[in-house]
Amino acid sequence: MNAPLLMIEDDSRLAQMVVEYLGQSGFEVTHASDGEAGLEQFQLIQPQLVILDLMMPGIDGLEVCRRIRSLPGDAARVPVLMLTAKGDPMDRIIGLELGADDYLPKPFEPRELLARVRAVLRRRGDTGNTTVSRTTPVLRFGSLDIDRDARTVQVAGQPCELTSYQFDLLVAMAERAGRVLTRDQIMEAVRGRELEAFDRSIDVHIGRIRNAIETDSKDPKRILTVRGVGYVFAKQQE
Repeated sequence: MNAPLLMIEDDSRLAQMVVEYLGQSGFEVTHASDGEAGLEQFQLIQPQLVILDLMMPGIDGLEVCRRIRSLPGDAARVPVLMLTAKGDPMDRIIGLELGADDYLPKPFEPRELLARVRAVLRRRGDTGNTTVSRTTPVLRFGSLDIDRDARTVQVAGQPCELTSYQFDLLVAMAERAGRVLTRDQIMEAVRGRELEAFDRSIDVHIGRIRNAIETDSKDPKRILTVRGVGYVFAKQQE
């Protein structure tokens, strides 16, 4: 059996379809029909990933995501895949700003949801009952330490809070330090596939990474913008 998942979705028919489809691929999915019940189930089952609908009565998906990210310890770092309204970029931008790791517009193909779930878990290192061990060294750039095994980031010994997806974006850029990368190249390095043209969600994640690792996010020294092209992770840092 793969990692346990939690789906918080008020559309019972959609939820049943997802539970059955992901179940056929070995995932144990618990369904909660609203935000309050979802937060209760989150504490009970300790899922490895949350599939979270944005628009729900009562506590909406944004508030649920905010509360998950405010929890202590590892619970705050559980990946969140947010389901958003098709064609509304502001929804997904707000979701990403609150700490969602990925998004999927409705309506969606079940196969794409499965692919997204597997990709997020793969990035996080959760592969069912198998524990993945890595021996790669810590990436060090001045006072910035990126531990790819522990999946932690520190600046001058102080921990930096990043989502699973933001950590992988940072690693992807750090491994290519000094090389100018387009937004699509950065996202492809993490997701392994091309993105829609004009998808600007990468800028939201870069902004949050800068807030975490830069002394002054408005005057970044580690992740630099190359106007008209993309970003470059600086080799020489303080």
